[in-house]
Amino acid sequence: MAIGIDIGGTNLRAARISGTGEILDRISEKSAPDPELVLSRIAGMVRRLDSPSVAAIGIGVPGRVDARLGAVLSGGYVNLASISLAQRLESLASKPVVIDNDCNMALVAEMALGAARGHESIVMFTIGTGIGGAVVQDRRIVRGKGTAGQLGHITVDISGEACVCGRRGCVETTSSGTALGRHVARAGLGPDVSVDQLFARDADGDMLARGILEAWARPLRAAIDSAVAMFAPDLVLLGGGLGLAAHRALAIAPALAPWYQCPVEPAQLGDDAGVIGAGLEALAAQATVAPPSPVSLPPARLGRTRRAVLVNGIPASGKSTVSRGIADRMGWPLLTLDTIKNPFLEALGGGDREFNRILGRASYQAIWSVVGEAPAGTTIVVDAWFGFQPRQLLEDHLRRAGVEQTAEIWCHAPGEVLAERYRARLDQRPAGHPGAAYIPELIELAKRAEPLRRGPLFDVDTTKPIAFDAITQWLQATIAADP
Repeated sequence: MAIGIDIGGTNLRAARISGTGEILDRISEKSAPDPELVLSRIAGMVRRLDSPSVAAIGIGVPGRVDARLGAVLSGGYVNLASISLAQRLESLASKPVVIDNDCNMALVAEMALGAARGHESIVMFTIGTGIGGAVVQDRRIVRGKGTAGQLGHITVDISGEACVCGRRGCVETTSSGTALGRHVARAGLGPDVSVDQLFARDADGDMLARGILEAWARPLRAAIDSAVAMFAPDLVLLGGGLGLAAHRALAIAPALAPWYQCPVEPAQLGDDAGVIGAGLEALAAQATVAPPSPVSLPPARLGRTRRAVLVNGIPASGKSTVSRGIADRMGWPLLTLDTIKNPFLEALGGGDREFNRILGRASYQAIWSVVGEAPAGTTIVVDAWFGFQPRQLLEDHLRRAGVEQTAEIWCHAPGEVLAERYRARLDQRPAGHPGAAYIPELIELAKRAEPLRRGPLFDVDTTKPIAFDAITQWLQATIAADP
């Protein structure tokens, strides 16, 4: 697990996040302009959420953040550039800390679980106290030399309002939540008039409300058009506390330039996006840390390397067929979760879903214990949905088992196909496996499941005939000869 933290101009949010992005516990505090006060409140939230299972902490920070250096370079409404945020929190919490721009973190979550699933090129604006931005190309955050994606500072009026960045007329000065408040005040309305009330008044023909919404939305449309011209994304997302309202307001300001058309959608995860993305990024950073040198392993693990072919895919994805075919053709031993778990379920007479999960985790550990006892130089085929456990746990198992080389076979099919397969074999599985009630969850899982991308990867669409000759030729070329 990880702790994800989202620093906003109004609220500080923190949550304990599972390896699949599930929020397990959450708390919030009021934000503050004083950096030391913000750090103190964050440290308190971490203490309340921490547990032995928490491997790392991720923080989404507003403003310019160099994620590679772990440094806040500048901020807007909450400016943390004056404190060494990551280092000080690491010292206080005794956990590794990852920091990045808050919009980058939110987009990571939307790619994993939200509106950006399946998209390769995305631009995201977060509309809140200010306006944040993030850009993804080929499903990777665009960073430039460190701090790219500051879309809130696209200029929409060179003679406009002064911005905290030192320039004038940034879209943040015209189309943020703070800017909306200014538009309302200048129109002579009270500060308690909400954006929903503006939409209601506009629907009733109130031209004053229409003017406020146009003043808010049209500069945002210009910024979106500029971003589309620069990046040619396949999706523009609007997130943050006012993302949905901003998306609605854009109906007043449609895109006119024929060259710069792109779907614009509201983000799906709302205020949860920041903490989920921060938690997932913290876990991903831990998974990429290089394992210790082999000399630190027990003597039994030294010598010729073990190798593992990771046949990965969610339930009913066809990975069992693929893994058996590989094992038969290559002569490599095969280990699967079900071959270890099912005898226990049969002997114990089944159990509920939580018991099944516990048994699954134990079976996963057993697989890698067996791999660790195999003769050095062995290549073993492992059939599992590797996304059901944290990535760091897999890295720990591989290190302890002395596995120094892996190749991944990613098996997948559309959710509706998986549902049909799963339903067809319900009466063939021992009591204790999830029943028909799991099928809707399986369909949703199919939409967001992704391969590990840990080393070489071979993609298998199991709705088509399995090309075992191509798979075995790829494995022969990929799995290095024993030294």
